[in-house]
Amino acid sequence: MLSISALAKTLGKNGKGGNAQAEQNSFALYIDELRIDSPGVYGLMGANGCGKSTTTKLIAGIFEPDGGKIETDLDRRDITMVTQKPYIMDDTVFNNLAYPLRVRGVRDYHALCDQWLEKINLSGRKHMRARGLSGGEKQKLSLLRAMIFKPRLIILDEAMTDLDLDSLDMFIRMIGESQARDPVTWIIISHQLTQIRRLCQYVFFMAGGRLVAEGPTEELLRSEHPDVRRYLRHEIVE
Repeated sequence: MLSISALAKTLGKNGKGGNAQAEQNSFALYIDELRIDSPGVYGLMGANGCGKSTTTKLIAGIFEPDGGKIETDLDRRDITMVTQKPYIMDDTVFNNLAYPLRVRGVRDYHALCDQWLEKINLSGRKHMRARGLSGGEKQKLSLLRAMIFKPRLIILDEAMTDLDLDSLDMFIRMIGESQARDPVTWIIISHQLTQIRRLCQYVFFMAGGRLVAEGPTEELLRSEHPDVRRYLRHEIVE
């Protein structure tokens, strides 16, 4: 379903070697191999700046790789990505949610959107401007917008950090129910270990622009790999 080999990407480098500051601030990503062979919920962990977001932007087609391959049987329209600060159109809450359905030619979307807005307690705000929502409400709307058109790969980059505990529980439950009905692939970036433990069956761990460890979630979190242990000590202390 998703296969990465010899994937390379350099950011912040001018490519001419004439700017010492740019060279110093550049970041090089290289992933020798990463494979996802079946639908499921996968975690992508690592310290800030290790390359998680760059990797997912490459998978989503937002960045172009400098080298290597990303092979998937998915069409670009089957992939969606939600970030910590999601893009919200300057339109109503309802039209933000309906947008991915409308661009895909879905005609009878009004009742569906109303049902989904009811799930996240935003039905009473369907006609208000979406940019007037709180940070947590914007995250709820963006998560719903990512799920409603049933993509086959959903990438969440710290996309649940502003949710209150009740909303987090609700989306974890919704993801579980959705996976039970129609399994798709999720890649979830999160620093919150409770999210990773509750959602992810398998975790990829990155450090310094490299994929350094992977495995079933609890096995990975018990790993003796020095980068994993260092990260977990820091996260638990924080």
